Amino acid sequence: MISKKEIHKRFIVNEKFLNAIIKNFSTQGIPFGNQDRNALKLFELEGITINVKSFKVPNIINRIAYNFFRKSKAQRSFEYANKLQELTIGTPQPIAYYEFASPFLFGKSYYISEHQDYDLTYRELTTDLSFPDHETILRAFTRFTHKLHEKGVLFLDHSPGNTLIKKNGNSYDFYLVDLNRMTFGALDFETRIKNFSRLTIHKSMVEVMSDEYAKCTGEDYNAIVDLMWKETEDFQYRFHRKKRLKKQLKFWKSN
Repeated sequence: MISKKEIHKRFIVNEKFLNAIIKNFSTQGIPFGNQDRNALKLFELEGITINVKSFKVPNIINRIAYNFFRKSKAQRSFEYANKLQELTIGTPQPIAYYEFASPFLFGKSYYISEHQDYDLTYRELTTDLSFPDHETILRAFTRFTHKLHEKGVLFLDHSPGNTLIKKNGNSYDFYLVDLNRMTFGALDFETRIKNFSRLTIHKSMVEVMSDEYAKCTGEDYNAIVDLMWKETEDFQYRFHRKKRLKKQLKFWKSN
């Protein structure tokens, strides 16, 4: 039984159809993308393709927390998408979110948005340094990130797969996805630069982003590139250490 839902005012007329999508999610729709952590499916609604993300049931602690103390990932995704649109920051059009819960435990949740057509993600820039228009796209992405920061948006999952890129004539448009981890407010210099730390392992890309960010802000290039590279190396160290620990834990459990 649905315990909570909210539908964007533009799509209230489609409520019955949206309810049916959620009810029949397991048997209908076209699977899209990686299904390892959460399930994503595409549906057609009056000539537009919509994207439905089914979040996996969280662990027991979060099942209690989401039921009583915290907003769910689905609710945050919906609210943050609306906030980004208010700030004229690209993100797929939010449509609705749905939650299912018992009196004591949170269960499944779903976030629905328009499916955004795109040409590449930031990830392609990290795996192919000779990608056509590579530096132009990277500099445009840096200006987009600067726009986020100037508007007080700290996208905590600012990582390679979470920015969709669409070529628009001679320019590029950017759209944020996977929105459930985000904060809003004034950002200091160190926080802004640290926000680039998860994006690439390539120093050449860090140098280009630092140069463009210096042009955007008037800050010293050397101060930016030194801090951005340090934060990148620190993140990579933590990331690989965590992977090693998980691998060791898995080995111990299997023996």
